[in-house]
Amino acid sequence: MNAPVKAGESVRIVDFGDAEDLRRIEGFVVEMRASLFHRPAWLRAVEAGTGQRAAGLVTERLGVITGWLPLTEVRSPLFGKALVSSGFAVGGGICAASEAAADALAGAAQDAVRAGGFGEIELRGGPVPAGWDCWSDKHCGFERELAGDDETQLLAIPRKARAEVRKGLGFGHRITIGRGRDDLAAHYACYSASVRNLGTPVFPKRLFGAMIDAFPDSDILTVWQGDTPLASVLSFYHDGAVLPYWGGGTFAARAARANEVMYYELMLHARRKGMTRFDFGRSKTGSGPYSFKKNWGFDPVPLTYGAWTDGVAAKRNIDPTDAGYSRKIELWKRLPLPVANLVGPWIARGLA
Repeated sequence: MNAPVKAGESVRIVDFGDAEDLRRIEGFVVEMRASLFHRPAWLRAVEAGTGQRAAGLVTERLGVITGWLPLTEVRSPLFGKALVSSGFAVGGGICAASEAAADALAGAAQDAVRAGGFGEIELRGGPVPAGWDCWSDKHCGFERELAGDDETQLLAIPRKARAEVRKGLGFGHRITIGRGRDDLAAHYACYSASVRNLGTPVFPKRLFGAMIDAFPDSDILTVWQGDTPLASVLSFYHDGAVLPYWGGGTFAARAARANEVMYYELMLHARRKGMTRFDFGRSKTGSGPYSFKKNWGFDPVPLTYGAWTDGVAAKRNIDPTDAGYSRKIELWKRLPLPVANLVGPWIARGLA
């Protein structure tokens, strides 16, 4: 990626080989209370796990960082090229201490799109520059405070959803929490089955390993029935919140209420780790997961995203609810799991 320097607020491309520079950016993210997805560690893990290159733009004034735009350079033979802030994330976007810094980053990002032939840039959160496409009607985020003890946490779940959790707890499932090879294997078994059943290609297994390595406080919580994993979730911890990010269950998980147990147990685990909030992540407005989270007492908050295109390249479409993908999704659901797991990662790496 190449981007020229703007006048006024100085703009430069980040060198991901400069450990000190990355440390300074991490500090700026903390100072601004920006999202997990603004952290350079996220971009580096995406690159290690998918091959999609980490990039970014920084503004400075008198040697002090005033703005940061994390970027993933997405290149896919199926879905084209784009700059995404941030890749495989539900958040990102321009993080700036001033309007001047935000404007400088936006202009430099447009220049980077043109210079690199990326066609477009997507911002997942943050301020959307004037003149860019902007929408708030496609996804919602869900977050609420954690309770002070286990019983209060259970009672905080609305009655119908709480009844399902109690049923699940009655099965006496075994719960494990860890970061090792066995945890990753159990997680991938559950997650890959879950996304195949939804008709979606699974992400590369090495992406989850790279994330575990990049974030030392991340972990995997798995619900077992005997020696069989039923549901599993890879979670991150950032700014006082737990983020259950990649989770899923097998067909057997539904009857065993394993997903309900998984999220309740994660709430308890997160509180014991010192977290005060549960960030249930993003869901498509009006979807099944959207309703599930509302039923757990989480209020939907619309997420604002933005994009700018160079007017030359065709706009990429990675929305699985688009009518054009419906036949492909139904076909994918019928694939044998080993086949889906073999082909899926090659496709999914372009869905950043």
